[in-house]
Amino acid sequence: MLRQSNQQRLLQKLSPQQIQLMKLLQIPTANLEERIKEELEENPALEFELESNNTDQDNYELEGNSSDGEDGDSPVDDVELSNDTAEKVDLDDFLRREDDDSNGYDYGDDYYGGGDSERVATPARVETSFHEHLLDQLGMLELDDRSHKIAEQIIGSLDEDGYLRREITSIVDDLAFGQNVDTNAEEISSLVQQIQLFDPPGICAVTLQDCLVLQLKRMPVSKPVKNAIAVIDKYFNEFIKKHYDKIQRHLELNDNDFKNVINIIIKLSPKPGGAFTVLNKAENYIIPDFFVFNNNNNPELSLNSKNAPELRISEGYREMIKAYDRSEKKNKQQKDAVLFIKQKLDSAKWFIDAIKQRQHTLLHTMQAILDFQREFFITGDETELKPMILKDIAQMTSLDVSTVSRVANSKFVQTEYGTYKLKYFFSEALQMESGEEVSTREVKTILNEFISSENKRKPFSDEELTDMLLEKGYNIARRTVAKYREQLNIPVARLRKEL
Repeated sequence: MLRQSNQQRLLQKLSPQQIQLMKLLQIPTANLEERIKEELEENPALEFELESNNTDQDNYELEGNSSDGEDGDSPVDDVELSNDTAEKVDLDDFLRREDDDSNGYDYGDDYYGGGDSERVATPARVETSFHEHLLDQLGMLELDDRSHKIAEQIIGSLDEDGYLRREITSIVDDLAFGQNVDTNAEEISSLVQQIQLFDPPGICAVTLQDCLVLQLKRMPVSKPVKNAIAVIDKYFNEFIKKHYDKIQRHLELNDNDFKNVINIIIKLSPKPGGAFTVLNKAENYIIPDFFVFNNNNNPELSLNSKNAPELRISEGYREMIKAYDRSEKKNKQQKDAVLFIKQKLDSAKWFIDAIKQRQHTLLHTMQAILDFQREFFITGDETELKPMILKDIAQMTSLDVSTVSRVANSKFVQTEYGTYKLKYFFSEALQMESGEEVSTREVKTILNEFISSENKRKPFSDEELTDMLLEKGYNIARRTVAKYREQLNIPVARLRKEL
């Protein structure tokens, strides 16, 4: 039986402004400019601050106390507004100088280090994509229009690594339904063989094994190359598992000859199309959000000037509001117009405040990380990193853990010792035999040093690495050593073995 009833509930719900602020916070510097451009396109009341800044532009007041007679332009005196003066729109917030806001987000040039001198235009890259490179070579083949369409479909089916992982029967269907071209597997296979002769060597292969063989067949014929083809063609599984003794025994090669064969193979490219892959600009180029410099062992923090764009409310929209305030005739049509203007001004003012709040949060969080990991920023020694989790920084900054996480996951800091992602400085604690707590980052650094200095003919096993760490006072289990090794992207001992 359905019933209606009234219930009172207390709910916590994020406002659209809070959601937008969180999204702004997690945007890295590389993408912030694009986000600001989007806002400028959507909101005509928002604009960049002009370099030749006239201080008089920002001194505007309500009620026309000082503007009567001083505004020579009077550009919008003909804007009509509502006759109902009782419903006057509140515009005080937009007729005050933005720099005098009580929010107090003005941090001065010291935080941004360099002002306009830091705003250097980044040259744009002009690149040829992998598929464009292949299509250019396709034009050199003497093909009729029909075969050219089929070859273009094959090239378009290659992934970014250069492999043809799509089934030939599926390509036949694509051509039939998409381009009304009737073909068969034999014709496509014939064109695939021609495309496999394109540069870079190894493209249009179906498997890694085929890719390596294609590259070897393009090399000048020699005995080591023939042996390398035999290794990949007949003993591929043994090769990837590094069962070198078995391969060497079957091919009846001495140590020196077999070493030459392996050296040829390891120089081949497993991803022939990888050199042409165009990565996202934000991923390809790291733009640091912060800079830390040592001043007589005193780390000084500054924010990238790109994080502090000079935005302001449009002068034209402000003049419209002034004209509205001075106008004596106010009808319904003009009231609707000024309400639209007020909405845009409100949105622009909020966006400027959100950008300033973003700057404040970034600096506050990074300063806490700098204070916590002060010894590292002075020395650059990774073993000086202390155990630090998100909760530690959240307590220092009085921010929520999720806010600290958003900052740490997408921001970079440039130091005298390199550029690091903020997440790099966070690690769990590990207790030594002496009872002292150290960062797991320190253990990983020492583990990496052990593996880097090992004899590659007889690399250390996880058990041996565990014993070596124990000798240094790090009492951890073998499975933990294996976990740290995997996190460092280091393979097991058998796969680290070299001839």
